[in-house]
Amino acid sequence: MAAALSPAASLQLRPYPTLRLLSLYSRASTTLRTSHSLPPPFRSLPRRRCLCTVITGALYSGERTKRELVEKPRGELGERVGEFRRRLKIAEIKGKPDEGLGRVGQSIAVMGWVRTLRVQSSVTFMEVNDGSCLSNMQCVLGSEVEGYDQVESGSVSTGASVWVQGEVVPSQGSKQKVELKVKKIVLLGKSDPSYPIQKKRVSKEFLRTKAHLRPRTNTFGAVARVRNALAFATHKFFQENGFVWVSSPIITASDCEGAGEQFCVTTLIPSSGETTDTPLDTIPKTNNGLIDWSQDFFGKPAFLTVSGQLNGETYATALSDIYTFGPTFRAENSNTSRHLAEFWMIEPELAFADLDDDMACATAYLQYVVRHILDNCKEDMEFFNTWIEKGIIDRLSNVAEKDFVQLTYTDAVELLLKAKKKFEFPVKWGCDLQSEHERYITEEAFGGCPVVVRDYPKDIKAFYMRQNDDGKTVAAMDMLVPRVGELIGGSQREERLDYLEARLDSLNLNKDSYWWYLDLRRYGSVPHAGFGLGFERLVQFATGIDNIRDAIPFPRTPGSAEF
Repeated sequence: MAAALSPAASLQLRPYPTLRLLSLYSRASTTLRTSHSLPPPFRSLPRRRCLCTVITGALYSGERTKRELVEKPRGELGERVGEFRRRLKIAEIKGKPDEGLGRVGQSIAVMGWVRTLRVQSSVTFMEVNDGSCLSNMQCVLGSEVEGYDQVESGSVSTGASVWVQGEVVPSQGSKQKVELKVKKIVLLGKSDPSYPIQKKRVSKEFLRTKAHLRPRTNTFGAVARVRNALAFATHKFFQENGFVWVSSPIITASDCEGAGEQFCVTTLIPSSGETTDTPLDTIPKTNNGLIDWSQDFFGKPAFLTVSGQLNGETYATALSDIYTFGPTFRAENSNTSRHLAEFWMIEPELAFADLDDDMACATAYLQYVVRHILDNCKEDMEFFNTWIEKGIIDRLSNVAEKDFVQLTYTDAVELLLKAKKKFEFPVKWGCDLQSEHERYITEEAFGGCPVVVRDYPKDIKAFYMRQNDDGKTVAAMDMLVPRVGELIGGSQREERLDYLEARLDSLNLNKDSYWWYLDLRRYGSVPHAGFGLGFERLVQFATGIDNIRDAIPFPRTPGSAEF
């Protein structure tokens, strides 16, 4: 490790419990409590030097001699774990209303990756970003800076990771209020000249082939932070409203949607490196020549879940209000900007609730998370407003402030039939609404206001939705929002056992696979409702990103499972 630092001879290593103390630039000592219950030969075993040892040594060089450090062991077995301390990040320096002016005169340390480097005759400007915010920390280096030889040699370049320590001073430039006058720089990791993310702009298509590096760009760093904020707000909303988070299974033997578009989970095909060389005749078969699932791991066909809803209902009928938030999978061979094979779903279930309660909960949830990102992700949202979708902040503000409207599916079809617009997909009662229909309703017919369409034909909806009194429709709803179309889909669940069994029979679904689901209707059934929200579509809606593959860190699509 020390070999990566130059000059190596100047490093005086000082033991310290954690690297996170560095950015505080504090000289507070840490007293370590040791245990002396071990025999003497085992008490003085030295620890291996780690990254924090090297950098703290660089920070406090000159306080101790190498001889002292070599002779004094690092610690003893049984030494207590050091205290965790939050590390100072660029967002905490520049994210305040004063944009860092309150820290002028302070000595701080920053760790991050070099975004740009401009070497001039008398001074060097280096932009460092640690991912905590969109803003970079501009670092000003003169030739007197300790470690500057690493800059002169070309070792510090775009993409390299560095540790810099210096004083916060008012900036002479107009792009930032403060900058860091560097006193010391340490190169932590060099960046090869082949580093593909340089200052010039590259396409999102290209960055999908570099998904392991794309979060270092402004766009994908901002998407990641907003995604994180939406996830945090999701848990916060449901927890504040008395919901219990339930972990639904990833592997299931049932098909919630009844569409059959599931990924099979099996051990009948070897899972080792020999998989590609497996002959078909090694797969066990019955006497009829069919796959013998009884010899599989679970003793029957198993799949990756398409939804946690059915499992969520079991806990809602015991804990009243619950929600699931986890990955789901669809084996749709669909190469579009709207579909993923792996995505995350938010699925609340409300006991003792009907469709009206369901719509009210979905509306409150969406407005809550939108307000959260507008209040807490201002820099990133301004970036999206400038570079991704002009007007996105106004659009989201309308969602957070306006009343949502509802209309029946029948009224929506009539509205579309009267529209003076030619649609690619013809509209008639009984057909599923397409994205173009949904966007017309919310963007044009209702001027950008979110719209909830309810009471859909039962023939185009799933088996678990409660049948309405008319016998033709079910108590289902879809929430339509501008730019996306359907964002949330929900329904009141069929709580009547005889109706549910008849529905399973009409769809030729095996009731034996749903025995436990039917039990919920046998033992204390209650009216209940819930909805599902594709998290990546919410990220798209909140950021203006056009392609859903850019709303998730590592997209899984037909023919693509890289990274």
